[in-house]
Amino acid sequence: MSTSITRRTAAAAMGLTAALLLAACSNPTDGGTTEVAATSGSKTKINISPDQNRVTTGKVDSIAAEVPEKIRKRGTLEIVGSSGSAAPLTFFATDNKTVIGVEPDLAHLVADVLGLKPHINTVSWENIFVGLDSAKYDVGLSNITVTEERKEKYDFATYREDNLGFEAKKGSGLKITGPKDVAGKTVAVGSGTNQEKLLIEWSKENEKAGRKPVNIKYYQNDSDTYLALQSGRIDLYLGPNPTAAYHAATTGKTEVVGTYSGAGATLQGLIAATTKKDSGLVKPLADALNHVIDNGTYAQVLKRWGLSDEAVTKSEINPPGLPKTNK
Repeated sequence: MSTSITRRTAAAAMGLTAALLLAACSNPTDGGTTEVAATSGSKTKINISPDQNRVTTGKVDSIAAEVPEKIRKRGTLEIVGSSGSAAPLTFFATDNKTVIGVEPDLAHLVADVLGLKPHINTVSWENIFVGLDSAKYDVGLSNITVTEERKEKYDFATYREDNLGFEAKKGSGLKITGPKDVAGKTVAVGSGTNQEKLLIEWSKENEKAGRKPVNIKYYQNDSDTYLALQSGRIDLYLGPNPTAAYHAATTGKTEVVGTYSGAGATLQGLIAATTKKDSGLVKPLADALNHVIDNGTYAQVLKRWGLSDEAVTKSEINPPGLPKTNK
């Protein structure tokens, strides 16, 4: 498609409805599913069993031919994602070993177009980039945001909008629209993420304005973070909006109290397939993504996980990302 991606201002991003509303139930007798209410008012039943029956598509020879020869000869696409549980992005099925989610589904679709067997590797967040740097992995599909700093080392082929969510204990009364709303608050965030960068910038802005800085906390895993949230040791958790909305929907114990573009105040954030700079893989990745966008299988995958609101109309190579100064 030739339509460009819509750029939203921060004000518009703040008005986004959570992709998953606060209504969900687990039904283990129905093959392991979770039912969530979608923004349209309809309900989306998400399959969380290891039997995924993924959306598939066919190989496109002309795009497959663009893949670097070394990868074509190997026959596999080495994909890396985070080992952390982040439903509905990447998480483990009910067997606690099968990796499922929107990211693995899209990875399989891209590999289909390229005529390669997808091999998904799960590692800690920081080791995604270590592995890309060493060429151990070909591509990262792990909710990685395009940033100007990352563009110095990596190439990007975009495939989803990036929106962040502030999650609070249900009934907190909090509403987050900007830096002043987190002044003096204790907020958990993942280390090395663009969420952390945004939060640090907001904290500095608060101090310059004579307000209290943000008390930023880090936890090893999501369970520790949510325990801290429920116990009142933290006021908020800032993470990907799809994850926050899904957690709120499936537990009923938290709520999303604000959303924000992952690229800051003036730019709609974008999530992208990430490769080592000049690896030769970014164009076939973008072409493969544009093919599945055009043939409708991309939309099927996003709908399957309740994330249709984060769809893009075109995969772009290295578009503007989160500024280094977040100004």
